[in-house]
Amino acid sequence: MSAATGTFTVRPRADMPAQTTSAQTIPEIGQLRLDKHWSGDLRGQSVVEMLTFMTPVEGSAVYVAIEIVQATLSGRQGGFALFHAGVSERGSQSLTYRVVPDSGSGELLGLRGELTLEIVDKVHHYTLEYTLPSP
Repeated sequence: MSAATGTFTVRPRADMPAQTTSAQTIPEIGQLRLDKHWSGDLRGQSVVEMLTFMTPVEGSAVYVAIEIVQATLSGRQGGFALFHAGVSERGSQSLTYRVVPDSGSGELLGLRGELTLEIVDKVHHYTLEYTLPSP
């Protein structure tokens, strides 16, 4: 298992599509599209498509997302997808980031891994623990 560390920045996309039918009929569901810029051991760009649900209880919410990454990892270029699931229960949070199985392309074919996130002073610090087949 190898580890990649660094930071990423996030910004909302200007080209957010119109809300889906479910988001229009269930106002508690939010939809976001974000751009990310990755720095450090993983360098590149990604697009995140996210659905959120906020409860009436402060500090309780959930989100799910799919992220498409184009980047260089350990000197190998390619793409892959990440799956996110975040749950906040009255302020207590848990977050899962996983590489979608068999989503690697280019030189990242066969990538497997999980990412952990720590936010310090509003800066997103990641650690991606991963495996890659030998080239």
